[in-house]
Amino acid sequence: MSHEETLIATLAVGLGLAFVCGMLAARLRLPPLVGYMAAGILLGPHTPGFVADAHLAPQLAEVGVILLMFGVGTHFSLRDLLAVKGVAIPGALGQIAAATALGALVAHLWGWPWGAGLVFGLALSVASTVVLLRALEQQGTLESADGRIAVGWLVVEDLVTVLALVLLPALAGVLGGQMPAGPGFEPGNLGLTLALTLGKVALFVALMLVVGSRVFPWILQRVALTNSRELFTLAAIALALGVAYGAAHLFDVSLALGAFFAGMVINGSDQSHRAATYLQPLQDVFAALFFVAVGMLFEPLVLVQHPLQVLEVFAIIVAGKSLAAFAIVRLLRRPPRTALTVAAALAQIGEFSFILAVMGVSMKLLPPEGQSFIVAGAILSIVVNPLVFRALARRKN
Repeated sequence: MSHEETLIATLAVGLGLAFVCGMLAARLRLPPLVGYMAAGILLGPHTPGFVADAHLAPQLAEVGVILLMFGVGTHFSLRDLLAVKGVAIPGALGQIAAATALGALVAHLWGWPWGAGLVFGLALSVASTVVLLRALEQQGTLESADGRIAVGWLVVEDLVTVLALVLLPALAGVLGGQMPAGPGFEPGNLGLTLALTLGKVALFVALMLVVGSRVFPWILQRVALTNSRELFTLAAIALALGVAYGAAHLFDVSLALGAFFAGMVINGSDQSHRAATYLQPLQDVFAALFFVAVGMLFEPLVLVQHPLQVLEVFAIIVAGKSLAAFAIVRLLRRPPRTALTVAAALAQIGEFSFILAVMGVSMKLLPPEGQSFIVAGAILSIVVNPLVFRALARRKN
């Protein structure tokens, strides 16, 4: 099959099967995303039948993450971000530290070295962008005070994970893994690597706030004057994808975070709501592909071969992280309602966890079964997360 046919087959079969499985899930009164992940399992290499392209599917899913974060950014101003920094920054840092320590301790009890446990715990500590935003949107709390705290918390988590992804190769040798070859990874360069990383992130944020906040609204305003819906939609997509790509390749910032800042700087524009509305259908389609891609990573045999380890991972994600987040929010003197919302929003893992797992295995820091445990924990927690929110909504009412 040619590359063009592979792309079409991945889209056609992936979206078609996602629709069928999503409808079945809805009939069973389960969230449609459960059906999307089931479709991914059926399309993955661990089940018989048609196997979707394992390289194309995650890239298509990444487009969904970019568009989703861009749309969220259009409703989230810098003022909103600064308003929740007193909770989001200490809360996210404390929750990441607690979840990482818990995951490392459990992995050590399994007989893994501490370096493997550190990567494993870090992968369990960060929540999924797509799942969190979808849950908040379904509950109608995305633009509420509690929703803004959860989104701000997510932004801090993304920044910490970006820093970890850059520093992990430099620390691989110290942690007992295999240091990648190439410039920038020689021993003794940790301080320089950290300084360069922080400098790049700071430069990107400064450019977005100083230049982007003036240029992007101006572009959309000029396009709006043409009265062409298709040109406006194209301009919004180009901004979202272009900034995300540039952020990742020029400043080592994640695609999702770059798209979020792109959306945030046009928040003050009269066209921000229009951009978010036009992109909504594309967000929905590519977000479905994200869950299909998650399902493709899952190896069902891990549930049979290592059921106890999978249950322990699930408990860390859903119970350990949630309790840590709840306790931290309450310690910061926020009401129980806010603490419950944040705790429920963070009781899952996703895209960054997979990236950390793949990197850990490639550097021989994480055992191969560690990636399977992380994917299994992600799928189980993503399935349960909407049910947790549903229970929370009933409690509030």
